[in-house]
Amino acid sequence: MQSYQHEFLTFAIDVGVLRFGEFTLKSGRASPYFFDAGLFNTGHALQQLGRYYAQTAHAHFEGEFMLFGPAYKGIPLAVATAIGFANEFGRDLAFAFDRKESKDHGEGGRIVGAPLAGHVLVVDDVITAGLSIDHSMSLIRSAGAAPRGVVIALDRQERAQHTAQSAVQTVAQRYGVDVQAIATLDTLIEFLGAAPQHRTYLDAIVDYQRRYGAVPTV
Repeated sequence: MQSYQHEFLTFAIDVGVLRFGEFTLKSGRASPYFFDAGLFNTGHALQQLGRYYAQTAHAHFEGEFMLFGPAYKGIPLAVATAIGFANEFGRDLAFAFDRKESKDHGEGGRIVGAPLAGHVLVVDDVITAGLSIDHSMSLIRSAGAAPRGVVIALDRQERAQHTAQSAVQTVAQRYGVDVQAIATLDTLIEFLGAAPQHRTYLDAIVDYQRRYGAVPTV
Protein backbone atom coordinates (compact mmCIF):
# COMPACT_ATOMS: atom_id res chain seq x y z
CA MET A 1 0.00 0.00 0.00
CA GLN A 2 1.28 3.45 -0.90
CA SER A 3 1.46 6.07 1.84
CA TYR A 4 -1.08 8.30 0.09
CA GLN A 5 -3.56 5.39 0.00
CA HIS A 6 -3.21 4.89 3.75
CA GLU A 7 -3.66 8.63 4.32
CA PHE A 8 -6.69 8.69 2.04
CA LEU A 9 -8.49 5.86 3.83
CA THR A 10 -7.70 7.34 7.24
CA PHE A 11 -9.02 10.71 6.08
CA ALA A 12 -12.14 9.18 4.50
CA ILE A 13 -12.99 7.45 7.78
CA ASP A 14 -12.28 10.57 9.85
CA VAL A 15 -14.65 12.77 7.82
CA GLY A 16 -17.38 10.10 7.61
CA VAL A 17 -17.08 9.43 3.88
CA LEU A 18 -16.17 5.80 4.56
CA ARG A 19 -18.40 4.14 7.13
CA PHE A 20 -18.81 0.62 8.46
CA GLY A 21 -21.99 -1.17 9.50
CA GLU A 22 -24.90 -2.57 7.49
CA PHE A 23 -25.90 -0.76 4.31
CA THR A 24 -28.23 -1.73 1.48
CA LEU A 25 -26.80 -0.76 -1.91
CA LYS A 26 -28.74 0.11 -5.05
CA SER A 27 -27.95 -3.39 -6.25
CA GLY A 28 -29.83 -4.77 -3.26
CA ARG A 29 -26.67 -6.22 -1.75
CA ALA A 30 -26.11 -5.83 1.98
CA SER A 31 -22.69 -4.21 2.31
CA PRO A 32 -20.60 -3.94 5.50
CA TYR A 33 -19.18 -0.62 4.34
CA PHE A 34 -20.40 2.47 2.51
CA PHE A 35 -18.47 5.16 0.65
CA ASP A 36 -20.10 8.51 -0.15
CA ALA A 37 -17.70 10.89 -1.92
CA GLY A 38 -20.35 13.61 -1.79
CA LEU A 39 -19.43 14.08 1.88
CA PHE A 40 -16.07 15.56 0.87
CA ASN A 41 -17.95 18.84 1.08
CA THR A 42 -15.66 21.39 2.73
CA GLY A 43 -12.73 23.38 1.44
CA HIS A 44 -10.23 21.44 3.54
CA ALA A 45 -11.68 18.07 2.53
CA LEU A 46 -11.61 18.95 -1.16
CA GLN A 47 -8.06 20.24 -0.90
CA GLN A 48 -6.94 16.96 0.65
CA LEU A 49 -8.91 14.89 -1.85
CA GLY A 50 -7.38 16.75 -4.79
CA ARG A 51 -3.95 15.89 -3.47
CA TYR A 52 -4.78 12.17 -3.35
CA TYR A 53 -6.21 12.25 -6.88
CA ALA A 54 -3.09 14.02 -8.13
CA GLN A 55 -0.78 11.54 -6.40
CA THR A 56 -2.67 8.60 -7.91
CA ALA A 57 -2.65 10.10 -11.41
CA HIS A 58 1.02 11.01 -11.13
CA ALA A 59 1.89 7.46 -10.06
CA HIS A 60 0.07 5.75 -12.93
CA PHE A 61 -0.12 8.08 -15.93
CA GLU A 62 2.97 9.42 -17.66
CA GLY A 63 3.29 12.08 -20.31
CA GLU A 64 1.17 15.10 -21.04
CA PHE A 65 -2.57 15.20 -20.45
CA MET A 66 -5.36 17.50 -19.36
CA LEU A 67 -8.18 16.76 -16.91
CA PHE A 68 -11.89 16.33 -17.52
CA GLY A 69 -14.57 16.19 -14.83
CA PRO A 70 -18.01 14.94 -15.89
CA ALA A 71 -20.97 16.88 -14.53
CA TYR A 72 -21.81 17.12 -11.79
CA LYS A 73 -19.64 15.33 -9.22
CA GLY A 74 -16.60 15.33 -11.47
CA ILE A 75 -16.51 19.12 -11.72
CA PRO A 76 -15.03 19.91 -8.27
CA LEU A 77 -12.87 16.79 -8.52
CA ALA A 78 -11.20 17.99 -11.73
CA VAL A 79 -10.61 21.43 -10.22
CA ALA A 80 -9.20 19.96 -6.99
CA THR A 81 -6.98 17.54 -8.92
CA ALA A 82 -5.57 20.37 -11.04
CA ILE A 83 -4.76 22.30 -7.87
CA GLY A 84 -3.24 19.16 -6.38
CA PHE A 85 -0.94 18.74 -9.38
CA ALA A 86 0.15 22.37 -9.13
CA ASN A 87 0.88 22.11 -5.40
CA GLU A 88 2.38 18.61 -5.28
CA PHE A 89 4.25 18.37 -8.56
CA GLY A 90 4.51 21.88 -9.97
CA ARG A 91 2.48 20.87 -13.01
CA ASP A 92 0.00 23.37 -14.41
CA LEU A 93 -2.65 21.13 -15.97
CA ALA A 94 -5.56 22.41 -18.01
CA PHE A 95 -9.00 21.16 -17.02
CA ALA A 96 -12.52 21.14 -18.42
CA PHE A 97 -15.98 19.93 -17.52
CA ASP A 98 -19.30 19.62 -19.28
CA ARG A 99 -22.78 21.06 -18.92
CA LYS A 100 -25.78 18.79 -18.84
CA GLU A 101 -27.33 20.91 -21.59
CA SER A 102 -25.73 22.99 -24.33
CA LYS A 103 -25.60 26.74 -23.82
CA ASP A 104 -26.83 28.78 -26.80
CA HIS A 105 -25.51 32.17 -25.67
CA GLY A 106 -22.23 33.60 -24.41
CA GLU A 107 -19.41 31.20 -25.14
CA GLY A 108 -21.98 28.50 -26.02
CA GLY A 109 -21.41 24.78 -26.25
CA ARG A 110 -21.30 22.04 -23.64
CA ILE A 111 -17.66 22.22 -22.54
CA VAL A 112 -16.49 24.71 -19.93
CA GLY A 113 -12.82 25.43 -19.32
CA ALA A 114 -9.96 24.44 -21.59
CA PRO A 115 -10.81 22.96 -25.01
CA LEU A 116 -10.67 19.16 -25.07
CA ALA A 117 -7.43 18.42 -26.90
CA GLY A 118 -4.55 15.96 -26.84
CA HIS A 119 -4.75 13.31 -24.15
CA VAL A 120 -7.51 13.65 -21.57
CA LEU A 121 -7.63 12.04 -18.12
CA VAL A 122 -11.15 11.65 -16.74
CA VAL A 123 -11.61 12.30 -13.02
CA ASP A 124 -14.74 10.97 -11.32
CA ASP A 125 -15.84 9.71 -7.90
CA VAL A 126 -16.76 6.06 -8.55
CA ILE A 127 -17.84 3.85 -11.43
CA THR A 128 -21.11 1.96 -11.00
CA ALA A 129 -23.02 1.50 -14.25
CA GLY A 130 -20.35 3.41 -16.20
CA LEU A 131 -22.84 5.79 -17.83
CA SER A 132 -20.93 8.90 -16.79
CA ILE A 133 -17.73 7.49 -18.28
CA ASP A 134 -19.52 6.51 -21.50
CA HIS A 135 -20.72 10.09 -21.88
CA SER A 136 -17.25 11.47 -21.10
CA MET A 137 -15.56 9.25 -23.67
CA SER A 138 -18.07 10.33 -26.30
CA LEU A 139 -17.42 14.02 -25.60
CA ILE A 140 -13.66 13.57 -25.65
CA ARG A 141 -13.56 11.65 -28.90
CA SER A 142 -16.09 13.88 -30.64
CA ALA A 143 -13.77 16.82 -29.87
CA GLY A 144 -10.91 15.03 -31.62
CA ALA A 145 -9.07 14.32 -28.36
CA ALA A 146 -7.95 10.95 -26.99
CA PRO A 147 -8.90 9.47 -23.60
CA ARG A 148 -5.76 8.84 -21.52
CA GLY A 149 -7.49 6.97 -18.70
CA VAL A 150 -9.73 7.36 -15.67
CA VAL A 151 -9.03 8.06 -12.01
CA ILE A 152 -11.69 7.42 -9.35
CA ALA A 153 -11.71 7.57 -5.57
CA LEU A 154 -12.66 3.97 -4.70
CA ASP A 155 -12.91 0.76 -6.69
CA ARG A 156 -15.21 -1.65 -4.83
CA GLN A 157 -13.88 -4.48 -7.05
CA GLU A 158 -17.21 -6.27 -6.97
CA ARG A 159 -18.86 -7.89 -9.92
CA ALA A 160 -21.72 -6.11 -11.60
CA GLN A 161 -25.11 -7.73 -12.03
CA HIS A 162 -25.16 -10.69 -14.45
CA THR A 163 -21.39 -10.66 -15.08
CA ALA A 164 -18.20 -11.82 -13.42
CA GLN A 165 -16.54 -8.46 -14.11
CA SER A 166 -16.70 -5.25 -12.17
CA ALA A 167 -17.92 -1.99 -13.66
CA VAL A 168 -14.33 -0.73 -13.62
CA GLN A 169 -13.10 -3.76 -15.57
CA THR A 170 -15.91 -3.34 -18.09
CA VAL A 171 -15.05 0.32 -18.70
CA ALA A 172 -11.34 -0.45 -19.04
CA GLN A 173 -11.99 -3.15 -21.63
CA ARG A 174 -14.66 -1.20 -23.51
CA TYR A 175 -12.43 1.80 -24.11
CA GLY A 176 -8.98 0.25 -23.92
CA VAL A 177 -7.87 2.63 -21.17
CA ASP A 178 -6.36 2.23 -17.74
CA VAL A 179 -8.69 2.89 -14.80
CA GLN A 180 -6.99 3.62 -11.49
CA ALA A 181 -8.46 4.27 -8.05
CA ILE A 182 -6.96 6.05 -5.08
CA ALA A 183 -7.98 2.97 -3.07
CA THR A 184 -9.57 -0.40 -3.84
CA LEU A 185 -11.34 -3.03 -1.79
CA ASP A 186 -8.02 -4.92 -1.62
CA THR A 187 -6.36 -1.77 -0.28
CA LEU A 188 -9.12 -1.35 2.30
CA ILE A 189 -8.75 -4.94 3.51
CA GLU A 190 -4.98 -4.46 3.86
CA PHE A 191 -5.58 -1.19 5.71
CA LEU A 192 -8.06 -2.73 8.16
CA GLY A 193 -5.79 -5.68 8.83
CA ALA A 194 -3.04 -3.30 9.96
CA ALA A 195 -5.30 -1.02 12.03
CA PRO A 196 -6.30 -2.55 15.40
CA GLN A 197 -8.98 0.09 15.99
CA HIS A 198 -10.78 -0.92 12.79
CA ARG A 199 -10.03 -4.66 12.68
CA THR A 200 -13.48 -5.60 13.98
CA TYR A 201 -14.86 -4.80 10.52
CA LEU A 202 -12.33 -6.92 8.66
CA ASP A 203 -14.05 -10.32 8.70
CA ALA A 204 -17.34 -8.95 7.35
CA ILE A 205 -15.59 -7.14 4.51
CA VAL A 206 -13.46 -10.15 3.59
CA ASP A 207 -16.64 -12.25 3.52
CA TYR A 208 -18.32 -9.65 1.30
CA GLN A 209 -15.40 -9.77 -1.11
CA ARG A 210 -15.57 -13.57 -1.13
CA ARG A 211 -19.26 -13.44 -2.07
CA TYR A 212 -19.31 -10.57 -4.54
CA GLY A 213 -15.74 -9.93 -5.65
CA ALA A 214 -15.09 -9.61 -9.37
CA VAL A 215 -12.89 -12.10 -11.15
CA PRO A 216 -9.38 -10.58 -11.26
CA THR A 217 -8.17 -9.43 -14.68
CA VAL A 218 -5.44 -11.72 -15.98
